[in-house]
Amino acid sequence: MSNIFFNDFDFTDFWDDDEYAKEKYLEPEPSDELITSIENELGYKLPASYIELMKLHNGGMPNKNCFPTNEPTSWAENHIQITTIMGIGRDKDYSIGGELGSRFMIDNWGYPDIGICICDCPSAGHDIVMLDYTRCGKNGEPEVVHVDQESDYRITFLARDFETFIKGLVSEAVFDTSEEDLRQTLYTIEHGDFSPEIKKCFEKRKDIDFDTMLRGLFLSITKEKGFFALHADKLSEIAYGAQFYLLTLNNSITTKEALVEQYLPLVALSNSSISLGGYAAFFEDWFAERIKQGQIIWDKGFVLEIYYEDWLFKELSAFK
Repeated sequence: MSNIFFNDFDFTDFWDDDEYAKEKYLEPEPSDELITSIENELGYKLPASYIELMKLHNGGMPNKNCFPTNEPTSWAENHIQITTIMGIGRDKDYSIGGELGSRFMIDNWGYPDIGICICDCPSAGHDIVMLDYTRCGKNGEPEVVHVDQESDYRITFLARDFETFIKGLVSEAVFDTSEEDLRQTLYTIEHGDFSPEIKKCFEKRKDIDFDTMLRGLFLSITKEKGFFALHADKLSEIAYGAQFYLLTLNNSITTKEALVEQYLPLVALSNSSISLGGYAAFFEDWFAERIKQGQIIWDKGFVLEIYYEDWLFKELSAFK
Protein backbone atom coordinates (compact mmCIF):
# COMPACT_ATOMS: atom_id res chain seq x y z
CA MET A 1 0.00 0.00 0.00
CA SER A 2 1.33 3.42 -0.93
CA ASN A 3 1.32 5.66 2.14
CA ILE A 4 -0.04 9.19 1.80
CA PHE A 5 -0.09 10.00 5.51
CA PHE A 6 2.40 9.51 8.35
CA ASN A 7 5.40 9.46 5.96
CA ASP A 8 7.55 11.31 8.49
CA PHE A 9 6.19 9.52 11.57
CA ASP A 10 8.01 6.69 13.34
CA PHE A 11 5.58 4.01 14.53
CA THR A 12 8.33 2.01 16.25
CA ASP A 13 6.97 1.04 19.67
CA PHE A 14 3.79 3.06 19.04
CA TRP A 15 1.52 0.07 19.76
CA ASP A 16 1.37 -2.06 22.89
CA ASP A 17 0.85 -5.44 21.25
CA ASP A 18 0.49 -7.66 24.28
CA GLU A 19 -1.85 -10.64 24.15
CA TYR A 20 -4.69 -8.78 25.83
CA ALA A 21 -4.58 -5.96 23.30
CA LYS A 22 -4.50 -8.38 20.40
CA GLU A 23 -7.41 -10.39 21.77
CA LYS A 24 -9.64 -7.46 22.67
CA TYR A 25 -8.90 -4.77 20.09
CA LEU A 26 -6.84 -5.83 17.09
CA GLU A 27 -8.92 -6.57 13.99
CA PRO A 28 -7.70 -8.05 10.68
CA GLU A 29 -6.82 -5.56 7.95
CA PRO A 30 -10.14 -4.07 6.78
CA SER A 31 -11.25 -4.67 3.20
CA ASP A 32 -12.60 -1.84 1.06
CA GLU A 33 -16.00 -3.55 1.22
CA LEU A 34 -15.95 -3.61 5.01
CA ILE A 35 -14.92 0.04 5.17
CA THR A 36 -17.81 1.05 2.92
CA SER A 37 -20.21 -1.06 4.97
CA ILE A 38 -19.08 0.53 8.24
CA GLU A 39 -19.34 4.02 6.72
CA ASN A 40 -22.88 3.33 5.56
CA GLU A 41 -23.79 1.93 8.97
CA LEU A 42 -22.39 4.87 10.93
CA GLY A 43 -23.44 7.50 8.40
CA TYR A 44 -20.03 9.18 8.03
CA LYS A 45 -17.10 8.90 5.62
CA LEU A 46 -14.03 7.72 7.51
CA PRO A 47 -10.94 9.95 7.31
CA ALA A 48 -8.39 8.69 4.80
CA SER A 49 -5.61 8.95 7.38
CA TYR A 50 -7.57 6.77 9.80
CA ILE A 51 -8.19 4.17 7.10
CA GLU A 52 -4.51 4.14 6.19
CA LEU A 53 -3.44 3.62 9.79
CA MET A 54 -6.02 0.88 10.32
CA LYS A 55 -4.78 -0.95 7.22
CA LEU A 56 -1.37 -0.98 8.88
CA HIS A 57 -2.62 -1.88 12.38
CA ASN A 58 -6.38 -2.19 12.80
CA GLY A 59 -7.06 -1.00 16.34
CA GLY A 60 -5.23 -1.50 19.59
CA MET A 61 -3.61 0.06 22.63
CA PRO A 62 -1.04 2.79 21.92
CA ASN A 63 2.00 3.27 24.11
CA LYS A 64 1.81 6.98 23.34
CA ASN A 65 -1.56 7.56 24.95
CA CYS A 66 -1.74 11.20 26.05
CA PHE A 67 -2.70 14.31 24.10
CA PRO A 68 -1.93 17.85 25.38
CA THR A 69 -4.78 20.32 25.86
CA ASN A 70 -4.93 24.06 26.40
CA GLU A 71 -7.61 23.75 29.08
CA PRO A 72 -8.37 21.44 31.99
CA THR A 73 -10.34 18.25 31.40
CA SER A 74 -11.87 15.69 33.73
CA TRP A 75 -8.61 13.73 33.43
CA ALA A 76 -5.96 16.40 34.00
CA GLU A 77 -5.17 20.09 33.91
CA ASN A 78 -3.29 19.94 30.62
CA HIS A 79 -3.99 16.70 28.77
CA ILE A 80 -6.33 13.80 28.11
CA GLN A 81 -5.44 10.13 28.09
CA ILE A 82 -6.73 7.32 25.89
CA THR A 83 -6.61 3.57 26.37
CA THR A 84 -7.41 2.35 22.84
CA ILE A 85 -7.82 3.42 19.24
CA MET A 86 -10.88 1.63 17.88
CA GLY A 87 -10.37 -0.47 14.76
CA ILE A 88 -12.55 -0.72 11.67
CA GLY A 89 -14.70 -3.80 12.06
CA ARG A 90 -17.43 -5.58 13.97
CA ASP A 91 -15.65 -8.65 15.34
CA LYS A 92 -14.19 -6.98 18.42
CA ASP A 93 -16.62 -5.38 20.86
CA TYR A 94 -14.68 -2.12 20.96
CA SER A 95 -14.19 -1.65 17.23
CA ILE A 96 -16.13 1.28 15.78
CA GLY A 97 -18.78 -1.10 14.43
CA GLY A 98 -18.60 -3.49 17.39
CA GLU A 99 -21.21 -4.26 19.99
CA LEU A 100 -19.69 -1.69 22.37
CA GLY A 101 -18.43 0.63 19.65
CA SER A 102 -19.41 4.06 18.39
CA ARG A 103 -23.18 3.66 18.09
CA PHE A 104 -23.35 1.98 21.49
CA MET A 105 -21.63 4.96 23.15
CA ILE A 106 -23.95 7.42 21.42
CA ASP A 107 -27.19 5.48 21.86
CA ASN A 108 -26.59 4.10 25.36
CA TRP A 109 -24.21 6.57 27.01
CA GLY A 110 -25.79 9.69 25.55
CA TYR A 111 -22.75 11.03 23.72
CA PRO A 112 -23.64 13.72 21.15
CA ASP A 113 -24.41 12.45 17.65
CA ILE A 114 -21.70 14.57 16.04
CA GLY A 115 -19.67 11.81 14.44
CA ILE A 116 -17.78 8.67 15.43
CA CYS A 117 -16.41 7.57 18.80
CA ILE A 118 -12.81 6.66 18.01
CA CYS A 119 -10.85 6.24 21.29
CA ASP A 120 -11.72 4.92 24.72
CA CYS A 121 -10.38 6.67 27.83
CA PRO A 122 -9.36 5.30 31.26
CA SER A 123 -12.60 6.43 32.93
CA ALA A 124 -14.51 3.39 31.62
CA GLY A 125 -16.92 5.33 29.47
CA HIS A 126 -17.16 8.63 31.36
CA ASP A 127 -15.17 10.46 28.69
CA ILE A 128 -14.26 9.61 25.12
CA VAL A 129 -12.49 10.90 21.98
CA MET A 130 -14.62 11.45 18.88
CA LEU A 131 -14.30 12.40 15.24
CA ASP A 132 -16.42 15.55 15.04
CA TYR A 133 -18.14 16.20 11.69
CA THR A 134 -20.06 19.27 12.87
CA ARG A 135 -18.09 21.75 10.74
CA CYS A 136 -17.22 19.60 7.74
CA GLY A 137 -20.38 17.58 7.14
CA LYS A 138 -20.69 13.81 6.97
CA ASN A 139 -18.31 13.45 3.99
CA GLY A 140 -15.68 15.97 5.09
CA GLU A 141 -12.51 15.88 7.16
CA PRO A 142 -13.57 15.71 10.83
CA GLU A 143 -11.85 17.38 13.75
CA VAL A 144 -10.83 15.32 16.77
CA VAL A 145 -12.44 16.27 20.07
CA HIS A 146 -12.65 15.08 23.66
CA VAL A 147 -16.17 14.69 25.10
CA ASP A 148 -16.68 14.59 28.86
CA GLN A 149 -19.90 12.88 29.91
CA GLU A 150 -19.63 13.90 33.56
CA SER A 151 -19.34 17.61 32.64
CA ASP A 152 -22.60 17.64 30.67
CA TYR A 153 -20.82 16.25 27.59
CA ARG A 154 -18.45 19.20 27.38
CA ILE A 155 -16.50 19.17 24.10
CA THR A 156 -12.80 20.08 24.05
CA PHE A 157 -11.06 20.56 20.70
CA LEU A 158 -7.93 18.41 20.28
CA ALA A 159 -6.75 18.39 16.65
CA ARG A 160 -7.81 19.60 13.21
CA ASP A 161 -7.70 16.05 11.79
CA PHE A 162 -6.95 12.45 12.72
CA GLU A 163 -3.36 12.47 11.41
CA THR A 164 -2.54 15.51 13.52
CA PHE A 165 -4.07 13.81 16.54
CA ILE A 166 -1.98 10.66 16.12
CA LYS A 167 1.21 12.64 15.58
CA GLY A 168 0.44 14.70 18.68
CA LEU A 169 0.12 11.73 21.05
CA VAL A 170 2.89 11.53 23.65
CA SER A 171 3.86 9.16 26.43
CA GLU A 172 2.21 9.70 29.79
CA ALA A 173 5.73 10.07 31.21
CA VAL A 174 5.70 13.60 29.75
CA PHE A 175 3.04 14.54 32.29
CA ASP A 176 4.18 12.36 35.17
CA THR A 177 4.05 14.54 38.27
CA SER A 178 2.68 11.69 40.36
CA GLU A 179 5.22 11.85 43.19
CA GLU A 180 4.76 15.57 43.77
CA ASP A 181 0.99 15.27 43.28
CA LEU A 182 0.86 12.48 45.86
CA ARG A 183 2.80 14.53 48.41
CA GLN A 184 0.50 17.50 47.86
CA THR A 185 -2.62 15.37 48.10
CA LEU A 186 -1.53 13.75 51.36
CA TYR A 187 -0.66 17.17 52.81
CA THR A 188 -4.06 18.55 51.79
CA ILE A 189 -5.92 15.64 53.35
CA GLU A 190 -4.00 16.06 56.61
CA HIS A 191 -4.18 19.87 56.84
CA GLY A 192 -6.83 21.19 54.43
CA ASP A 193 -10.28 22.44 55.39
CA PHE A 194 -13.34 20.36 54.71
CA SER A 195 -16.05 21.98 52.64
CA PRO A 196 -18.58 24.21 54.46
CA GLU A 197 -21.33 21.73 53.58
CA ILE A 198 -19.72 18.84 55.41
CA LYS A 199 -18.68 20.99 58.39
CA LYS A 200 -22.36 21.75 58.98
CA CYS A 201 -22.98 18.01 59.10
CA PHE A 202 -20.12 17.51 61.58
CA GLU A 203 -21.90 19.93 63.94
CA LYS A 204 -24.88 17.58 64.17
CA ARG A 205 -22.75 14.79 65.69
CA LYS A 206 -20.10 16.49 67.80
CA ASP A 207 -19.86 13.28 69.83
CA ILE A 208 -18.20 11.55 66.86
CA ASP A 209 -14.87 12.74 65.42
CA PHE A 210 -15.83 12.54 61.75
CA ASP A 211 -13.05 15.00 60.86
CA THR A 212 -10.32 12.61 62.05
CA MET A 213 -11.96 9.46 60.71
CA LEU A 214 -12.59 10.85 57.23
CA ARG A 215 -9.06 12.20 56.99
CA GLY A 216 -7.74 8.78 58.01
CA LEU A 217 -9.99 7.08 55.47
CA PHE A 218 -9.00 9.49 52.68
CA LEU A 219 -5.32 8.98 53.52
CA SER A 220 -5.75 5.21 53.26
CA ILE A 221 -7.52 5.54 49.91
CA THR A 222 -4.79 7.80 48.56
CA LYS A 223 -1.88 5.68 49.78
CA GLU A 224 -3.47 2.52 48.37
CA LYS A 225 -4.09 4.01 44.90
CA GLY A 226 -1.29 6.56 44.68
CA PHE A 227 -3.89 9.32 44.21
CA PHE A 228 -7.28 10.29 45.61
CA ALA A 229 -10.32 8.91 43.81
CA LEU A 230 -13.56 7.27 44.83
CA HIS A 231 -14.55 4.35 42.64
CA ALA A 232 -16.21 1.00 43.44
CA ASP A 233 -13.70 -0.44 45.93
CA LYS A 234 -14.40 -1.14 49.62
CA LEU A 235 -12.71 1.98 51.02
CA SER A 236 -14.62 4.16 48.55
CA GLU A 237 -17.86 2.48 49.61
CA ILE A 238 -17.11 3.30 53.25
CA ALA A 239 -16.58 6.92 52.22
CA TYR A 240 -19.86 6.94 50.31
CA GLY A 241 -21.67 5.52 53.34
CA ALA A 242 -20.11 7.93 55.84
CA GLN A 243 -20.88 10.98 53.79
CA PHE A 244 -24.38 9.76 52.95
CA TYR A 245 -25.02 9.40 56.67
CA LEU A 246 -23.72 12.91 57.34
CA LEU A 247 -25.85 14.32 54.56
CA THR A 248 -29.02 12.83 56.02
CA LEU A 249 -28.36 14.62 59.33
CA ASN A 250 -29.14 17.97 57.72
CA ASN A 251 -31.34 17.00 54.81
CA SER A 252 -34.38 14.93 53.98
CA ILE A 253 -33.37 12.95 50.89
CA THR A 254 -36.46 11.98 48.91
CA THR A 255 -35.13 11.45 45.35
CA LYS A 256 -31.92 10.19 43.76
CA GLU A 257 -31.57 13.45 41.83
CA ALA A 258 -31.73 15.53 44.99
CA LEU A 259 -29.24 13.21 46.65
CA VAL A 260 -26.64 13.54 43.87
CA GLU A 261 -27.05 17.32 43.72
CA GLN A 262 -26.45 17.69 47.44
CA TYR A 263 -23.79 14.99 47.65
CA LEU A 264 -21.33 16.33 45.09
CA PRO A 265 -20.06 19.33 47.11
CA LEU A 266 -20.02 17.22 50.27
CA VAL A 267 -17.12 14.94 49.31
CA ALA A 268 -14.50 17.65 49.36
CA LEU A 269 -11.72 19.49 51.06
CA SER A 270 -11.96 23.13 50.05
CA ASN A 271 -10.01 24.40 47.03
CA SER A 272 -8.33 21.09 46.30
CA SER A 273 -8.46 17.93 44.21
CA ILE A 274 -9.98 16.03 47.14
CA SER A 275 -13.46 15.74 45.69
CA LEU A 276 -15.85 13.35 44.05
CA GLY A 277 -15.01 15.04 40.76
CA GLY A 278 -16.57 13.69 37.58
CA TYR A 279 -17.40 10.20 38.79
CA ALA A 280 -20.86 10.60 40.30
CA ALA A 281 -21.95 7.42 38.54
CA PHE A 282 -19.90 5.30 40.98
CA PHE A 283 -21.78 6.85 43.89
CA GLU A 284 -25.11 6.40 42.10
CA ASP A 285 -24.29 2.71 41.61
CA TRP A 286 -23.41 2.41 45.30
CA PHE A 287 -26.71 4.07 46.26
CA ALA A 288 -28.76 1.79 44.01
CA GLU A 289 -27.01 -1.33 45.35
CA ARG A 290 -27.59 -0.31 48.97
CA ILE A 291 -31.32 0.09 48.28
CA LYS A 292 -31.38 -3.27 46.53
CA GLN A 293 -29.67 -4.92 49.53
CA GLY A 294 -31.99 -3.21 52.02
CA GLN A 295 -29.11 -1.23 53.52
CA ILE A 296 -30.71 2.09 52.63
CA ILE A 297 -34.38 2.26 53.56
CA TRP A 298 -37.24 4.76 53.40
CA ASP A 299 -38.19 6.58 56.62
CA LYS A 300 -39.64 9.97 55.61
CA GLY A 301 -36.70 10.00 53.25
CA PHE A 302 -33.75 7.73 52.44
CA VAL A 303 -31.66 6.73 55.48
CA LEU A 304 -29.20 4.00 56.42
CA GLU A 305 -30.68 0.82 57.84
CA ILE A 306 -29.60 0.44 61.48
CA TYR A 307 -27.48 -2.69 61.06
CA TYR A 308 -25.67 -1.25 58.05
CA GLU A 309 -25.14 1.96 60.01
CA ASP A 310 -23.57 -0.05 62.86
CA TRP A 311 -21.29 -1.86 60.39
CA LEU A 312 -20.30 1.46 58.83
CA PHE A 313 -19.36 3.04 62.16
CA LYS A 314 -17.30 -0.01 63.09
CA GLU A 315 -15.38 0.30 59.79
CA LEU A 316 -14.86 4.03 60.29
CA SER A 317 -13.52 3.56 63.80
CA ALA A 318 -10.43 1.92 62.30
CA PHE A 319 -9.40 5.30 60.87
CA LYS A 320 -9.31 7.27 64.12
